[in-house]
Amino acid sequence: MRVENQGETLNVSGIKELGAANSQLFRDEVKGAMGDAHKNIEIDLSETMFVDSCGLGALISLHKTTCNRNGTVRLLNPTPPVQQILELTRMHRIFEIVNN
Repeated sequence: MRVENQGETLNVSGIKELGAANSQLFRDEVKGAMGDAHKNIEIDLSETMFVDSCGLGALISLHKTTCNRNGTVRLLNPTPPVQQILELTRMHRIFEIVNN
């Protein structure tokens, strides 16, 4: 996983899976990388093939963190299996999803 700083936005990429095995570490690393100036998080899901309920929970936790800072979480280029999970769980209504 890679975390890059871009002004008010934290860019996260290189996530292969987001599940029970790594969701807590993912959430903690992203929250730990957030400085006072960061309001938004962009998560590139173009390499992510699997997300389970624990992974969705981690995304919701980050969403709450950004909402407290008047920011947003954007999910970039989710793969078809991840897009399907987001739609089945209606998470596509909570997160801004951007497909390039």
